[in-house]
Amino acid sequence: MTKVSEIRDMSEEQIRLVWKDAAETLFRLRMQAQTEKLAAPSDVRKQRQTIARCQTILTQRGVAVVPTSSVAAAPASRPRVHGSHAKKKRRAVKNLAKIAVRAEVSAKKKLRKQVSGGK
Repeated sequence: MTKVSEIRDMSEEQIRLVWKDAAETLFRLRMQAQTEKLAAPSDVRKQRQTIARCQTILTQRGVAVVPTSSVAAAPASRPRVHGSHAKKKRRAVKNLAKIAVRAEVSAKKKLRKQVSGGK
């Protein structure tokens, strides 16, 4: 684990290297956790904190925070929403679907009226 003061003293390239190393270590730890028991489970948290520190310091310096490795951030198909936000989002999607169905039904009714001569 790297201290914040140590990271602040580094250049941008060095910070990106620390970030990349932490991301690769985190990847290996996650794979190891899936296949066998970790010797020190707290290492996962420490690596995540190191990555966050690097990203924070780069952001504070005004540098674009883009991962240098494909291991660091695999693109997600869509962002995950957890907790009550997920419920609200699901509810909103259902409501939008209902509105779309209602609009489609009313459009069909209008079309029938026009075809039948306005009855």
